[in-house]
Amino acid sequence: MDKTQLIYIVFSAVIVVALIFDLGLLSKKNQVISLKAALVQTIFWVVLSFAFCGFILFENDGGNGKDDAIAYISAYLLEWSLSIDNIFVFIIIFSYFNVKPENYSRVLLLGILMAIVFRIVFIAVGSELVARFHWVMYIFGAFLLYTGIKMFKTNEEAEFNPEKSWAYRLIRKIIPITNTEANGRFVIAEKGKRYFTTLSVVVIMLGLIDIVFAVDSIPAVFSIIPDPSKKLLIYSSNIFAVLGLRSLFFLLRGAATKFDYLQQGIAIVLSFIGVKMLIEHWIPLPVWVSLLVIVLCISFSIFYSIRFNRRGDKDVPDED
Repeated sequence: MDKTQLIYIVFSAVIVVALIFDLGLLSKKNQVISLKAALVQTIFWVVLSFAFCGFILFENDGGNGKDDAIAYISAYLLEWSLSIDNIFVFIIIFSYFNVKPENYSRVLLLGILMAIVFRIVFIAVGSELVARFHWVMYIFGAFLLYTGIKMFKTNEEAEFNPEKSWAYRLIRKIIPITNTEANGRFVIAEKGKRYFTTLSVVVIMLGLIDIVFAVDSIPAVFSIIPDPSKKLLIYSSNIFAVLGLRSLFFLLRGAATKFDYLQQGIAIVLSFIGVKMLIEHWIPLPVWVSLLVIVLCISFSIFYSIRFNRRGDKDVPDED
């Protein structure tokens, strides 16, 4: 068994055990997650992610361990910061469809697991494209630069309307849905026919909406880890970041209006990564530069949002 196989086995085992621990000990069915519990779960996933980084460094000691560890943590922080933007859209969806707080945890878990499946497919396809056609990196770079500039100028969360979104329209065309109160059920029977409830619609929407974010984040990760043979670093950084989404949702739900300028910070990061991919052939930049830009941009945008909140101190409406 080589080191790569060992790391894959350890990664898979860590994810399974962590999910059992998170769901079995830190979460209970139909329980409203408190701010304290959300903070504990968020710390749990972040510590676990950094511990896996240490494992990568230890297993590759004497080889490219340091470079791989920096690449992993850079990719993880990038995905984690993009996930924060993702969460604000999730908050809008939950609020629009009047999801009860006791159902948040189950719905988020199913939506996130669906998102992980999509991420795995995207990474596999992206790795194959990069391996076969290196010029795809220039397309990724141009796309990220365009996305970053567009994101900087617009407020995507303010413009997002769940009922008018492509995901909701697609769901309505494919499956029969009902607005009947289902007491936490995902499927109910009415007049001899089975209908998917609002909770099912929200779960599917979370998974589909994440595809939009993956279209940005997966190419961005390839700028940090361009070697297709290091898919494990891409998979692990992505999955750890996505698995932390659920606890991060509960942690940030009440503070959604406090981060007005976070989107601009993320936009600058995406633009930088796009430029980095376009000039990589002529001006290669070390991975630690990307890490530094990510940390500085996200930290400054959060600080600036708190210091100069453009919508005042309004809180997210109580959804209880």
